[in-house]
Amino acid sequence: MEHQFHAKASKCLFGATSIPFLGHIISDKGVQADPKKLVAIQQWPTPSSFTHLRAFLGLTGYYRRFVPNYANIASSLTDTLKQSSFTWNVSASEAFNNLKQAMSQLLTIALPKFLKPFDVTTDASGVVVGAVLSQKDKPILFFSKKLCEKMLANSTYIRELYAITEAIKKWRQYLLGRKFRVYTDHHSLKHLLTQTVQTPEQHKWLTKLMGYDFELHYKPGKNNRVADALSRPDQARFMAVSTPTAEWLHELRNYYTTTQAGQKCSNKYQKMPCRFTLNMTD
Repeated sequence: MEHQFHAKASKCLFGATSIPFLGHIISDKGVQADPKKLVAIQQWPTPSSFTHLRAFLGLTGYYRRFVPNYANIASSLTDTLKQSSFTWNVSASEAFNNLKQAMSQLLTIALPKFLKPFDVTTDASGVVVGAVLSQKDKPILFFSKKLCEKMLANSTYIRELYAITEAIKKWRQYLLGRKFRVYTDHHSLKHLLTQTVQTPEQHKWLTKLMGYDFELHYKPGKNNRVADALSRPDQARFMAVSTPTAEWLHELRNYYTTTQAGQKCSNKYQKMPCRFTLNMTD
């Protein structure tokens, strides 16, 4: 009372085991999304415009830290935003329903303990990069990011290195000034910190890691299941089929069906196929 500080009773909560905060529920078990806030996602109608779709992705993106495979699930929806005109196809519809289902099964993530070391586990596929920040195998945050066209053309080595730099940059506030461990399933990166930098690309990516104190460990893919799942789609997708086309057959078919000379030859053959002799000047 001396300093005129007052608390409004309606905004106070005492003796509670969990509290709501900015769309989240915080308890001794960790942090989870507020179920009341997720109702709007489950009731969201099928988007009919770019604005409607962006609003849906904005809402789900707020809770993407709870979804291990967010970038993969939402891939078709983000591709839809790149179109010149809004077109809702089967792939987008499946992604929309899968994302709504994923948002109904959000994980509870652990609260960070800054006196204990952090672990960063990363992986990269041909589509996205994924990572998980954890302590003693308890996930704290998930991260996944779709690769751009330029990065898709790079080697596996560069994509795996990109996954590490992006994860560390994402969680800079947790890692800077503390020693942590990085786990990757790419064996060539195991000696990244001890080998001689030989290429401009290595120099480019290593400079992004300057100032951080970490150990780099190799973790085979079979033991790297969480990050591996973050970077790889749940199932294979049918993308495209390429078949050869004989243009001369199309031109020949048009000649015998649309031109007067071609139709005349065709009629002669149908009347006397055994005695017919093709004469293009007839």
